[in-house]
Amino acid sequence: MPMNQTLQKPRPADIGHPDAGLFGQALFQDPSARALSRVGVVDVGSNSVRLVVFDGAARSPAYFYNEKIMCALGAGLSQSGVLNPEGRVRALNALRRFQHLAQGMGLPTLTVVATAAIRDASDGADFCEEVRRTTGLRIWVIDGEEEARLSAQGVLLGWPGSYGLVCDIGGSSMELAEIAEGRVGRRVTSSLGPLKLREIKGGKKGRAIHIKDTMAKLEEAMGLQRDRLFLVGGSWRAIARIDMHRRGYPLQVLHEYRMTARSVSATVKYIDASDLDALRSACGISNARMNLVPLAAEVLSRLITTFKPKDIAISSYGIREGMLYEQMPQRLRDRDPLIESCRFAEAKDARMPGFGKSLYGFIHPLFKSAPPARRRLIKAACLLHDVSWRAHPDYRAETCFDNATRANLGGLKHSERVFLGLALLHRYSNKREGTRFAELYDLIDERDQRDAEILGKAMRFGSMLWMTQDAERGTFRWFPKKKHLQLRLTQDMVPLFGEVAEARLMSLAASMEASVEVKQVR
Repeated sequence: MPMNQTLQKPRPADIGHPDAGLFGQALFQDPSARALSRVGVVDVGSNSVRLVVFDGAARSPAYFYNEKIMCALGAGLSQSGVLNPEGRVRALNALRRFQHLAQGMGLPTLTVVATAAIRDASDGADFCEEVRRTTGLRIWVIDGEEEARLSAQGVLLGWPGSYGLVCDIGGSSMELAEIAEGRVGRRVTSSLGPLKLREIKGGKKGRAIHIKDTMAKLEEAMGLQRDRLFLVGGSWRAIARIDMHRRGYPLQVLHEYRMTARSVSATVKYIDASDLDALRSACGISNARMNLVPLAAEVLSRLITTFKPKDIAISSYGIREGMLYEQMPQRLRDRDPLIESCRFAEAKDARMPGFGKSLYGFIHPLFKSAPPARRRLIKAACLLHDVSWRAHPDYRAETCFDNATRANLGGLKHSERVFLGLALLHRYSNKREGTRFAELYDLIDERDQRDAEILGKAMRFGSMLWMTQDAERGTFRWFPKKKHLQLRLTQDMVPLFGEVAEARLMSLAASMEASVEVKQVR
């Protein structure tokens, strides 16, 4: 991607594009989208150097390769003014390795971006030149506002159209950016990174004064921010993992994990009272990261007190995903990340790509009163209903649930993951009791569990009427007040309605607590 020293600004939304429909032409087939088939980016941060290679042109990023090396380039920078010598050696070796890996993967180039440590160090330019001379890689050193913009774009990759405040914490800096209507607004940077905080004199009391004063300036720059707070960065993810551990939360997926101000307060106190080595071991956090967690927790407490967000969400997408977003054509940005990713999976793995659209049309009468958010999940389920067919028949149901709840999908809350997982589980199984996922079911209420079961059984039956993609199929009519389900079959479809299909239809009707009628029509 051609870049200037400051990366390209986002283009205006392509409103009203003709292929904006959820079942329109698959955009990943377009040449401009297929150009993104494999993209390699490197983030040279104050604490770590990470290579991510994104694969596939689906709207949600697929991680072909992901490697992080903790280098602590910014350790001691506030006092010395230069990069940590040991970290500099480690970072150079990491970049040398990453360049060789990229060549082995056939990548034309790596896009390398450096943040606070490199831009603040007096020898930052010298390090960039050494990297260029040694590896041929050019490092783009971006300022704090540009770092904030890219991180916010990473959030928009997973939450298009969101409103809120994005907070990205690194080793040596912390950035804030507001997002609204798919665009990045005001941005500001600060020195509230934990590597710099531990060099503040006066211990915890001195840090508290410094954090409070800095946060007041950030509030003045950003104004009121009462929408959602999106947390980006390894230290925030570590705190979220501890929050999960403290609560006994069953779904260990950090992306879109939600916290409240009260929950954060309890977790900060829990960290303060815990043995950090024992907590690190219990939560699977690296020693280098754990050393920064108490400092980051102090910042998070003041951040929430200052901006008072309505809720808090963890984003696993940040600056690297923002760099991918930078390269997407606008019409791909405008797509729903969940639906586009499901379409990509269907095209790649389903036995009859395109049947998901027909299946949705067939079962839609059962869900006419469903709100848009639920219809979106129904469409996703129909697209995914057949992508796990290669799994062993005894394990297909569990494989579907596992994939839906743990896959790297954007635009999907934890409760929605469980709903989608249950629906796909019931695509292959009448019962959900006795699986190893039982503790996750309680993340949605009983009514949603029942709705997911109905959706799954409707797909299970609908898959029995599988003919050619454009064949005339039966139709459902649902009379909710009478609790009556009618299946209307054309004469050509009657032979498909055998014993197994009939049993599946009766199982669906039982879940709906409905009477059922099969009617042949001309």
